[in-house]
Amino acid sequence: MLQVIASIWQKYGYVYIQGAWGTVYIAVLTVVFGTILGTLLTFVRLSRSKILQNIIKAYVWVLRGTPALLQIYFFYFFVPKYIPFEMSERACIILALVVNASAYVEEVIRAGIEAVDRGQTEAARSLGMTPRHTMFRITMPQAIKNILPALGNEFIVMIKEASLASIFFIVEITSAFKTVQSATFITIPALMISGAEYLLLTTLLSQLMKLVEKRLKRNDSRQ
Repeated sequence: MLQVIASIWQKYGYVYIQGAWGTVYIAVLTVVFGTILGTLLTFVRLSRSKILQNIIKAYVWVLRGTPALLQIYFFYFFVPKYIPFEMSERACIILALVVNASAYVEEVIRAGIEAVDRGQTEAARSLGMTPRHTMFRITMPQAIKNILPALGNEFIVMIKEASLASIFFIVEITSAFKTVQSATFITIPALMISGAEYLLLTTLLSQLMKLVEKRLKRNDSRQ
């Protein structure tokens, strides 16, 4: 088995490397833009407008209640037909994953903000700080400590959900496996290499998030 894996890697290693870069590329874009969109949705949901609050609640309800694959199909077939400009297949899939991630990020950020003691907010307001200054100078710096670990988990989820792009033959780790399997007709060893790549990426990210959490705890202890 190990000899077969080594021979496949020697011949098709570049395919797996391209797939890994494709997975990281999709995951990074999804997390970055999903976080930006999720943050905007959070502030809208925390606004005083009941109408906007209900719209965001419905948005989150739909996206969290339907499979990511179904959403990808929707964006893949719907978006190219009804937008006034061209979008590549990869762009449509990334857009679908961004929208999907934004719903989860919104819940994460909102929970992080609401976890901050309201007494501090009330104290800041009593000192004459505006709601905006209170949010960005008092609430958000503390909420970030609660949000970062959850965002790290979302990044790990996105690395694995990027495999859905293989259905549309977008270059990433699972599509690399399909390419190698179709060329060699060897399934299990080729699949094991893809699995090892996923494990490597998720493990590295998990360790990075642990370092970030330790750094935050050190800063808290110093304060």
